[in-house]
Amino acid sequence: MSKKTVIHRRQFLRRGVAAAGAAVALPHFLSSSVLGKGNVVAPSDRIILGAMGVGNRGSYDLGCILGEPDVRVVAIADVQAARRRRAKGMVDKRYGDTKCVTYGDFREMFARKDIDALLIATGPNWHATAAIMAAKAGKDAYCEKPCTKNVAQSLELAATYERTGRVFQGGMQRRNMPHFAFAVELAHTGRLGKLTEVHAHPGGMGTSTSGWMPAEKEPAKEEVDWNMYLGPAAWRPYNRRLMRGFGFEKGGGLVGGGILEWGSHCVDQCQWANEADRTAPVEYWPIENGQATAKYANGVKLVVRGGGWGKLGSCPARFEGTKGWVETGDNGDINVSSPELLVGRGEKIRGYPANNHLRDFFNCVKTRGLPRANHFATCYTHIACHAVNAAIFLKRKLTYDPKKHEFIGDKEANRLRSEALREPWRL
Repeated sequence: MSKKTVIHRRQFLRRGVAAAGAAVALPHFLSSSVLGKGNVVAPSDRIILGAMGVGNRGSYDLGCILGEPDVRVVAIADVQAARRRRAKGMVDKRYGDTKCVTYGDFREMFARKDIDALLIATGPNWHATAAIMAAKAGKDAYCEKPCTKNVAQSLELAATYERTGRVFQGGMQRRNMPHFAFAVELAHTGRLGKLTEVHAHPGGMGTSTSGWMPAEKEPAKEEVDWNMYLGPAAWRPYNRRLMRGFGFEKGGGLVGGGILEWGSHCVDQCQWANEADRTAPVEYWPIENGQATAKYANGVKLVVRGGGWGKLGSCPARFEGTKGWVETGDNGDINVSSPELLVGRGEKIRGYPANNHLRDFFNCVKTRGLPRANHFATCYTHIACHAVNAAIFLKRKLTYDPKKHEFIGDKEANRLRSEALREPWRL
């Protein structure tokens, strides 16, 4: 990228705060100023990107990225050779050449000075560790969710990106979906009255410790690097089901079920609606009558509902105030307590495409602003999810201090805030 996009840290912080409070208009569009003749992006304005982890979700993200005219993918890293070959094929076909380089060890890719930004779409076990390493290597990062495995990783992620001034976007793409953004706008602008309750429906509420499956014959390292796949996780024997993500290492020794997997989306919507991107609820209750609950310091109640999804599709969220309510989900519909609340609603989009969210990230890579799912928002959404998980797992009420970042008077809960990483990995 051109050096003219560099912004000093104080400017970054000022612009970041402004960006975080900006209006929720969508979608983002690429400025024509970055395009040269014939809408070809000048090399000095291109974002040079590497991708770490190109399985199902990573390949989807990569496909979206390859459609961005101001981004050039130059490197692929994955522990599985077949995935490296497949992803390189996607990149080579898009650009009409074979310049994309593949790596079995992502650290070689991170060390490249020409790479500006990284896609991190590995299994959740790697997300926080890799994202923190990326920032320390001077890279911006778009990281799929769940982004952290515990409270300690959430805090270290935010601290590292704040300290280094790098740009981070968590993969909670609903922050850049028009109907979700409109529902949040109703809460922010007072059209619902004073906010009283926010409802997240992650579609599952089970918690359990990480599993250990029967040993199978380990493939050759050249084809599958099992040791690198495990990375910072506790060692266990190879089992191909673990390579497909079956309940593997999604949170602090707790798999977390739907709370973390989908809660990092729908709890995130609740955090956003309650303007809680730099805090988390302070009280948490375990499941009762099919739902877990929490309360913020401002009195707003967070309700986490279990059971299957309804007519609104996956990942629905609902916001209630003294004057009305709104709810929406992945089918694109918006339900409201009164028709006048629909005035000014945004575009209806079904499903959960990542294009707008990735564009938000790339725009901020250029401006050095804060993306919508920035390191602060990601940190506290994940802390809320981890704390809900802990209350469910321990089957008792927990009180959390969002300044000291500890559970008050509960040693067992505090032990769930972190876990040791396997050698030689460090945050």
